[in-house]
Amino acid sequence: MTDTTYDVIVVGARCAGSPLAMLLARRGYRTLLVDRATFPSDTVSTHVIHPPGAAALQRWGLLDQVAATGCPPVGRYSFDFGPLTLAGAPGSAESPYAYAPRRTLLDKILIDAAAGAGAEVRQDFTVDEVLVTDGRVTGIRGRSASGAPVTERARVVVGADGRNSVVAKTVGAAEYEQRPPLTVGYYSYWSNLPTDTFEAYSRPGRGWAVCPTNDGLTLVIGGWPHAEMAQHRDDVEGTLMETFALSPSFAERIRDAKREERISGMAVPNYFRTPSGPGWALVGDAGYNRDFITAQGITDAFLDAENLAGALDTALNGTKPYDEAMSGYQSQRDARAMPVYQMTLGIASLQPPDEQTVQLMSALAGSQEGQDAFARLNAGTTSPVEFFAPENVGRLLSLS
Repeated sequence: MTDTTYDVIVVGARCAGSPLAMLLARRGYRTLLVDRATFPSDTVSTHVIHPPGAAALQRWGLLDQVAATGCPPVGRYSFDFGPLTLAGAPGSAESPYAYAPRRTLLDKILIDAAAGAGAEVRQDFTVDEVLVTDGRVTGIRGRSASGAPVTERARVVVGADGRNSVVAKTVGAAEYEQRPPLTVGYYSYWSNLPTDTFEAYSRPGRGWAVCPTNDGLTLVIGGWPHAEMAQHRDDVEGTLMETFALSPSFAERIRDAKREERISGMAVPNYFRTPSGPGWALVGDAGYNRDFITAQGITDAFLDAENLAGALDTALNGTKPYDEAMSGYQSQRDARAMPVYQMTLGIASLQPPDEQTVQLMSALAGSQEGQDAFARLNAGTTSPVEFFAPENVGRLLSLS
């Protein structure tokens, strides 16, 4: 295509789109980044960045900016199952900490980094149509902040616009490994609930998590099966408090705390989508989505953006044919994300662990090395493929 203004148009400027635009612009590609929102602005999110996501921020030179917001580093994860608790270090020597910055702060850092890298950024921009010519996506048609009609063309249009992606809908991106929503979660922010740990609590049919965030506040999210959503819709706060009472010690802590903001809720479908085709690609939640219970969304978006940026680079510079580069992108994405996706589906069932899992967790509780390994699994630092390999399970069982 020789009549294009841009190499790449990225639709959606949050945790997948802004990093992708930044990485492409740093490579010298003419990149347009558009979003219907203006920044800073909030969005429904657990907003935990696990250590692999923090490592990506470090590689991009942005971690110091996130830390400078006052968001505390988290170097310890705990998992309270009732009969036992496992607590360990979730990161690596190179990236030991998780962070949970408010999205008003994080997303502004990311979009500013894209602009600073040379991407053209248009906020308050509505995409009305993804343009397709002879079966190939060629651009977008939309409206600027002033309401003026705008048409832009590019060699590739990327949907980074979430679960309801206009790009994915236009091209009819096929879904696979899809599952309906499994849980419904509600969250808010409490003061006077100090913690320096990412705390997860699991009880039959219930789960909740706690993590420190900006301004001395603590994020608390609790959930139950999606099938119970209508049953508890009229008294979410009461059901949350009943859930917290399943841990008397935590219930006592939160009784002394104060909720500072309204309660927000979410329930999301689970799917993978074919992430590319002629002139288009998908990244972040537009390409695949998993239940929020493992809080992998932001970390996944960061790693997916890096993967796609590398693939697009090889396609746009002619190193590989486009189809080959995008096939590699999908293969690499699925190889990394699918094991965590399947593990997330299992956790989101909110069912008691089976006997084999109880045996393994009991063994892990007997050593700090084992508890650290469990924390790294849940942080995404260690792949489930590696963790559950028979030789590794055997080694972990021998630690107690």
